[in-house]
Amino acid sequence: MLRIAVPNKGSLSEPASAMLREAGYRTRRDSKELVLSDPDNDVEFFYLRPRDIAVYVGSGTVDAGVTGRDLLLDSGSEAEEIMALGFGGSTFRFAGRPGEAATAADLDGMRVATSYPGLVRSHLAEHGVSAEVVRLDGAVETAITLGVADAIADVVETGATLRSQGLAVFGDPILRSEAVLIRRADSAQEQAIRVLHRRLTGVVTARHYVMLDYDCPAELVERACALTPGLESPTVSPLQNKEWSAVRAMVPRTRTNAIMDELYELGARAILVTDIAACRL
Repeated sequence: MLRIAVPNKGSLSEPASAMLREAGYRTRRDSKELVLSDPDNDVEFFYLRPRDIAVYVGSGTVDAGVTGRDLLLDSGSEAEEIMALGFGGSTFRFAGRPGEAATAADLDGMRVATSYPGLVRSHLAEHGVSAEVVRLDGAVETAITLGVADAIADVVETGATLRSQGLAVFGDPILRSEAVLIRRADSAQEQAIRVLHRRLTGVVTARHYVMLDYDCPAELVERACALTPGLESPTVSPLQNKEWSAVRAMVPRTRTNAIMDELYELGARAILVTDIAACRL
């Protein structure tokens, strides 16, 4: 039975469960449920702290899991990323009082507070910077005000919290993170992990594409197909009226309305968009 670790709380919890549900797996109904068996798919889910998931996967206690890329790299575990899942995006950056540092190199000899000491130490070492890394479990933004550190390294979204403390980001991003599927390289559940990977890939793809159907004058089909090339190629079928053809293709979700406008201007009609629940490519 494949053992999968899922975030039990936090910003990754609900999106991870939703993606697994779309991939055809059972998901828990009670947030207090810590273990869930899915015999139909020969899977067992363990709901764990997001920060601990990479450790459990790396040790082989579970076979695969969903966590943040930042948490994976910070853990130093033997787990490896299989695929990005397209949610839980964040940017990890340095911040400090304006004018005190402009790049990571300026942190040499300073104290840097963070909740991700492994990640920060690795980044500083890569840039040849010698700095004291101060580990904090929360409220990193107040570390400079309280005199604990000279700079911080933390997840930055809007930057509003930093500005409220008189801080500003500086230097290049340390890491752009998002939710990822991870595994231990030598897991005995290789085939089951491939199935999990294929299912989640299908969900991610389905979320990025829609199915577009339209009728097109036969003499314009080639030009229309150039606008909707699909993944391999569009499906073109003759209609009862031989002067028209029906075309079907997957198109990027973010470009849907623009493509519909272009097709309409070209002469296509009966343009319909359908959501894709899942797919295998």
